[in-house]
Amino acid sequence: MPRAKKSLGQNFLVDPNIQRKIVDAIDPHAGDTIVEIGPGTGALTRAIAASGARLFAIEKDDALADALRQELDHVPGVTIVHGDALRIDLHSIEPQQPVKVVGNIPYNITTPLIFHLLEPGRRPIDIVLMVQREVADRIIAPAGAKTYGALSVGVRSLAAVERLFHVGRNAFRPVPAVDSTVIRITPGQPPPLAPDEERDLRALTRITFSRRRKQMQTILRTAPEYALASDDVAAVLHEVGVAADARPETVDPLHFVMLSRALRRRGLPVPSGHEGDHD
Repeated sequence: MPRAKKSLGQNFLVDPNIQRKIVDAIDPHAGDTIVEIGPGTGALTRAIAASGARLFAIEKDDALADALRQELDHVPGVTIVHGDALRIDLHSIEPQQPVKVVGNIPYNITTPLIFHLLEPGRRPIDIVLMVQREVADRIIAPAGAKTYGALSVGVRSLAAVERLFHVGRNAFRPVPAVDSTVIRITPGQPPPLAPDEERDLRALTRITFSRRRKQMQTILRTAPEYALASDDVAAVLHEVGVAADARPETVDPLHFVMLSRALRRRGLPVPSGHEGDHD
């Protein structure tokens, strides 16, 4: 097995049972278009290729990409892409064809990669990812939970999320310091929010969760992006059914969307240049 590169956050999945369960989850068939992120040594790649699906495997590591090309270039429908998944435009892969995404992704790029996959445009129809268990907990956490935050709202306002199964650290080589979870993200079809609404929601969650110990009424009065008068704060919160003394971690994704839209109708937020941040 190749030596894992710490700089790329590599931990190779070596448990064949877990490999099979991930492939079963993405359910590849002839006629499907599948993007695999971080194929590594090709454990999932070979099984997906054998299904007859059109497969694009994106590998950043030079040596691993070369090895996969040498082994699989002759297989019809398989394309090994040497590149960074964060920089590849998924819209350009098989234009007009629905795309599924699967991957055992490096922990250090999990959050930006998920939001890259959920960027406005032609989103995948199904995303099955192995992520750090802590990240899965944050995405799936209900409102009121300690781990609930901007990441929870940002993903679940755009997609349904399901925890499929946990993966112990001993399924990898080298053994990581944390456990993993495989999740399914199913983007809403059609997209539940317009691109401008997504931008405003990101701003609202960034602003509120950076002040998560404060009440919503205080945030909307004092945050410079909103700076609403007390009467206006009371009116907008009443309009969407959010209690004035609620704190951000108690507001569910649906009410965040409703609040963001109500603020948008009032011409808010005032842009600050940090709309893309997530916790």
